[in-house]
Order: sequence, then structure tokens, then C-alpha cells
Amino acid sequence: MADAATPNSSRAVTRVLGLEGTAWCASAAVFDAETDDVLVESDAYTPPSGGINPREAAEHMREAVPAVLETTLTTVRKRYGDPATELDAVAFSRGPGLGPCLRVVATAARALAGSLELPLVGANHMIAHLEIGRRRSGFETPVCLNASGANAHVLGYHDGRYRVLGETMDTGVGNAIDKFTRHLGWSHPGGPKVERRARDGDYVELPYVVKGMDFSFAGITSAAKQAVDDGTSVADVCRSLEETMFGMLTEVGERALSLTGADELVLGGGVGQNDRLRGMLATMCEARGADFHAPEPRFLRDNAGMIAVLGARMYEAGDTLATADSAVRPDYRPDQVPVTWRDGGSVAAPVADDERARGAEAVVDLEPPTATKRRLAKAYRREELGERLRRRRTRAEARLTSEARRLGVPTPVIRDVDPPEGRLTLEYVGAADLRDALTEPRVQAVGRHLARCHEGGFVHGDPTPRNVRVGGSDDRVYLIDFGLGYYTDDVEDYAMDLHVFEGALGGTADDTAALLDAFEAAYHEAGEAQVVAQLREIEGRGRYR
Repeated sequence: MADAATPNSSRAVTRVLGLEGTAWCASAAVFDAETDDVLVESDAYTPPSGGINPREAAEHMREAVPAVLETTLTTVRKRYGDPATELDAVAFSRGPGLGPCLRVVATAARALAGSLELPLVGANHMIAHLEIGRRRSGFETPVCLNASGANAHVLGYHDGRYRVLGETMDTGVGNAIDKFTRHLGWSHPGGPKVERRARDGDYVELPYVVKGMDFSFAGITSAAKQAVDDGTSVADVCRSLEETMFGMLTEVGERALSLTGADELVLGGGVGQNDRLRGMLATMCEARGADFHAPEPRFLRDNAGMIAVLGARMYEAGDTLATADSAVRPDYRPDQVPVTWRDGGSVAAPVADDERARGAEAVVDLEPPTATKRRLAKAYRREELGERLRRRRTRAEARLTSEARRLGVPTPVIRDVDPPEGRLTLEYVGAADLRDALTEPRVQAVGRHLARCHEGGFVHGDPTPRNVRVGGSDDRVYLIDFGLGYYTDDVEDYAMDLHVFEGALGGTADDTAALLDAFEAAYHEAGEAQVVAQLREIEGRGRYR
């Protein structure tokens, strides 16, 4: 094999051939770093009915991969010359995806790399979505929202890896839409069909489920099916699916910007081709003063161009694979990948206190000894949906903040509440956010506070390090912003509180192992052992691991 750390010829730039085949699209591409050119050849599998069948998709890969690969190699020969000397590496999508499809593509990549005596690079499909957006936008440390068929999550680079700041608790956004359209008898893919029908529809209420940085689509899909069965027009339900699902994704994207202090957002994944989703994200970012970039549609859907671009970065960093180590990984999470091709930097930027603090859904005017919080109308969100959420969350915050305080958890005193205006006046507490003043004792206090809330029969709902205030004359640790909280006796809900806190901590703090151990030990001592056990069960599910 050629030396992985040096180009294959006297060229000063990298040229990589990429292969993609995670699910339904067989694709090959060549990326030329000198011209920033990405030449992509694709052959998509469209099932005659229903969703993607893994066996049929793999059969499609076996037929289509040789064809798209030969077309791409012909292009290389015509444009550059002999692939063995004019290419530097072969990259392939190692996962996540359907195992039978991934294996077909990996076999082709190994054979090609071996025959040309080129290094082999195994790329994570979801990180490829992020990196193509980062390259095309020129952003340095963006938050990335991935909205694809089987996945939905928010990523941010921190401490040598891309951290999952939030993700779906059940199914990917594209798969959720496809489940609804299969109920109608529509063929795959369902997303473009929903987008077309939604243009003629009106909004009707569907469940809106955001839990901190995480979200859920299963209940929305079930409610949408039921609404159609009960006689609601298909156009209205399609419109409402978009407004609800994409509103949730946009809200979580904004929460990620607020949590990290970042001011750049890129979009990835095939669902990102939807005009309404792109419009929501652009409107949200403009209101926050953040920059937004959505790659051109060919780089949003599954494609080998993004694999070739990421492959070039990895090759230049010497991050290649021996054939014996190149097994595919169908459940390959982005946070499992050591990021070898980036030096330093972090999506987590300092967030300073001033006279006005801005969170994901509200602005807070800081006038000690009080703080006035106003939940803002969101221009990206349907007015009636936004009004419902503002009233509900303002009431929940006032009620649960007071309830937690009654149970002995330090919280601000509520001075005044106005649900129709989404306004709260509270006691000003603490000297800094926990995110910017982390210590093990403070994290332990959060564990004890959450245990007490759970014992009282409710969850915080969004216990991130930005929703904890610390410091002051007695260095107390206060829980704030209970707007996503609710009453429950479900151990799963309590464990999700812990999951949200640990995920946010891992995405913004350095050397988190000791902090996480301290947090869980304090919770375990003060709360129920079954909640920590349920947290382990959640972490072991396919959507998280």
C-alpha cells in the first residue's frame, strides 16, 4: 500500500475516490482538493411499495456499485490519468447504515484500494454530512443539525470528538415521515410527497415532544395516522407534520446554539432538502445573529461526495485502515470517532453575564435583585403553536420552580407570572452558569437536587449546565428554567433528566469522567437506584449506542 501520510505523486494536493452505500443510494465520487471539485455519480434504489427492504437494497447495491464506480474511474482516467497514480486514497462509508448494504460497498472499496495499491479510509456517514457542510460554508466550529431518514441529532465539536448534544429518543425524522406516508399507501420516499401536499394544508394540533436537547417523533406519527383515519384532510396533516417536527428540530438547534454559545449552524441529511425546514432554521439563526448554511441538495441526500471530502481530510491526517481492520459498523455513532483531522477549537464558547441574557426561547433582563424573563414569539414557528408552548411552559416554570423550592431545592423565588405574555419575574440568583464554573461539588449538588425533584414526582425537563446557577455569598447551586418540566411517576422520565444533563455536560466540559461519576454517585445516594439503572438501559439502546 502507498504511504498514508504522503501524496501518491508529486502533486501538492489530495485527490480521493469515495464510495457510499449506507441504505438506498449507491454512489461513487472523486474529490480534488486543488479545485474543490466533487464529481458524483449515484444510482438510488426506489422500492415499488413500502419502505426500504434491506435484502432488496443490498441487491441493488451489488448491481449498482460496479456501474457507478466504473463511470467514476472513467472520469478519473479522462480528466487526470491513471487512477493508481492520480488518486491518493479510497474512502468508503463504514456506517451507520444497513449492514448488508454497507458490506457490499466495503467489499468494493477494499478490492479497489488493493488493486490500485492505495490506502483505505473508513468514514462515518453522519460526520461526513457535517464535514461537507463545514467545508462548503467555511465555518470553523459550527453546531450541526443532522436530519436524515434513520437519524436525527445535533452535533458539536469538543475535546477531540463530535459530541451528540441532543438526538431522537426513538426514530429518525425521515423514517417517522415515511411511516406516516406508508399508512397512506404512498411509495418511498415520503418526504417530498408530504412537502408537496403540505403547501395546500392548514395547521392542526399534533404532539410536540422536546425533552431538553432530545426529542421524540413516534407519538407524532401515531397521532398523524389517527388524524387521517378520523377524517382530517391529508393536506392539513402533512402541513402539521412539517410545522411540528421541523419546529422541534429548529428549537433543539437553537438550544444547542444557546448551550454552547456557538454562532454557526450547518444542516445535514436528506430531510434537509425540505424548503420549510431550511426556512425555519434560517429564520431562527437570523433572529439570533447566527450564521446558517445548508449545502446544495446533492450533498444533503446520501452521496459519495461527502465521503470523499471527509476521506481526504482523514487521509491527510494519516487516519487510514488496514484491510483487516475495515469491518463495517452499522451502529457507528459519530461520537465514537476520534477526530484526527482537526486541531483544537471547540463549539463551546464562553457565555458572559451582562444586562440581558439570551437563551433558546427567552430573553432575561438582569436587574438584581430580580430578573425578568420573557418567552419570545418565534418567527419560524406557527403562531398558534408558539402561543400554546409559551403559555404552557410559563405556567410549568412558575409552578415547578415553586414546588422544587418547597421540597428544599434552591430555586429563584417567583415574584410575578403572566402566562399570556410569557413573562416571569424571578429572584436573581447565583453569580454564573454552572457551565462556566464547573466543580465536582457543584455537580454533586445538581444530582441531589434532581433526586429530590424526582422524589416529588416531577422532572426538570432541561437540566443542562446553563440551567444551573452557582456562586454568590454562600456558593449555593440553584436549578432554574423548569419550563420543560412536568409531573410524572415514570422512571424512564427521571432517567431522561439524567441523560440530558450528562449529554450537555459531555458536549461542553473538559475531562468529564470525574464530573459524571460525581453526579451519578450523588444522585444514587439521594435518589432511587432504579433510575440510574434505567439510565444505563437508555444508553444501551440502538438510538444512543
